[in-house]
Amino acid sequence: MATSGDYQVFHAGDALLQSGVVFPSLRLAYKTYGTLNARKDNVIVYPTSFSAQHTDTEWLVQRGGILDPERFFIVIPNLFGNGLSSSPSNSEATPFPAISYHDAVAIQRRLLVEQFGISTIALVYGWSMGGMQAYHWAACHPDMVERAAIVCGSARCSPYNHVFLEGVKAALTADPAFRDGRFVARPAAGLRAMGRVYAGWAMSHAYYRDEVWRDFGFSSLEDYLTRSWDEAFSRRDANDLLAQIGIWQRGDISQCPEFGGDMVRALAAIKARVLLMPGQTDRYFDVSDNEEEISRLVNAKSAELRPIPSIHGHRAGNPVNNPADRAFITAEISALLQS
Repeated sequence: MATSGDYQVFHAGDALLQSGVVFPSLRLAYKTYGTLNARKDNVIVYPTSFSAQHTDTEWLVQRGGILDPERFFIVIPNLFGNGLSSSPSNSEATPFPAISYHDAVAIQRRLLVEQFGISTIALVYGWSMGGMQAYHWAACHPDMVERAAIVCGSARCSPYNHVFLEGVKAALTADPAFRDGRFVARPAAGLRAMGRVYAGWAMSHAYYRDEVWRDFGFSSLEDYLTRSWDEAFSRRDANDLLAQIGIWQRGDISQCPEFGGDMVRALAAIKARVLLMPGQTDRYFDVSDNEEEISRLVNAKSAELRPIPSIHGHRAGNPVNNPADRAFITAEISALLQS
């Protein structure tokens, strides 16, 4: 373990990935909040989402909030490719290996076991790519996870979701700075194009129809797109973004070795209490995917589908400035933790 700034680093050594490739000197950046109790059973794992670092998502961790550090020991592991954990921007591995959620969760588990002696997780909570990691946790380590909250996520990247990400990649890599499979300079035009593509998918038809963006201080649609989306991804390394898109597209709990591609078997392996919270108007992770999954969670202690009644699209699951959606999620997670 090492400390860097406001986070710590778990050095996993040379790690064998699901692809069969050995990643040299793999590092996992993480931050903890609260205190681990004597029984080591008050643990919440809260993986990061696409392009996010722990500082982007820790707003959820607050006294009396969705994740309360006065009651729980909360661990935010930074997903590979986010610029803090091993990523193209901070690694000498060339080309950057094809990391999967399976790989990410395996190293997160090593962190908990080797660094803290944790064998029980009270809750794995995740939004978007974090939700897909929560699903992998529940399926691959069923005896360790007591509860899993998958917020705007699914057990696999659906074909529709895959196509969306292909559009994002195409917009980003059309920039002339993309050469021979990687970016050789900051792709300003590509990042702006990526933001514009994301803007159309991230929010709902009703969000734009009702001009909800005016509630957040934007004077026009163009003002909203310019100030909210044109620079949305510019703070991240473009090669890192491509690496995380790859992780997202490869997401599929049935591809963990013990399931051999059998999704029915993978979902049946889950024993935790499962809460599926898709956004009612989310276009990345459709409610119908969770509806199909929940019928196959046959061995879960409980399984509930609670769509977020919101027109905020995918962002309903990350309601930083959205009190109504935040209240809904808070109530559902509170009930889950009491079960």
